[in-house]
Amino acid sequence: MDGKETLHHYLRVRRQNLLGKLDGLNEYDIRRPLTPTGTNLLGLVKHVASMELGYFGEVFDRPSGRHLPWLDDDASPDADMWVTADESRQDIIELHQFAAAHSDATIEALPSDAVGSVPWWPEERRHVTLHQVLVHMLAERAQHLGHADILRELIDGMAGQRPGDPNLTARSPDEWAAHRAVIEAAARQV
Repeated sequence: MDGKETLHHYLRVRRQNLLGKLDGLNEYDIRRPLTPTGTNLLGLVKHVASMELGYFGEVFDRPSGRHLPWLDDDASPDADMWVTADESRQDIIELHQFAAAHSDATIEALPSDAVGSVPWWPEERRHVTLHQVLVHMLAERAQHLGHADILRELIDGMAGQRPGDPNLTARSPDEWAAHRAVIEAAARQV
């Protein structure tokens, strides 16, 4: 794989990982705010899908034709970070899949050094290449996937990318509780 193919591969994997954070959860759990700023699982999916449409669409003069009212100038701040009662899980998953397909088409059609312009960035940083946008969106995805990892763990204790994730130490719930107690005790000693 060349550099573009490698970045594209990791972007696709992170897309799957993020959607996987919704698996097995009810409507309330995927929507409920779990941080003081309102961060929630389905809102993260909505946000990253919206950003992909902008970065791989508008930036390279390849608009998707999809209107996202939560990004309009008169929309409430952070409207892309949560889901209204009128927006279904399926609506957001479909948006995510649509954004992925549109982004994939842009990535496949353009060379890594294709030039684009990010209209919402300052003028001095506005001109970018597809390679830069791939790196930027992979970093954006990874950051929000990290948020989703923590949210999912807070909801039902599921950690890692899937049950039995080899990147996590294999511990029983009691062993995790004991491990957490050791960390808590160390924190209280300072």
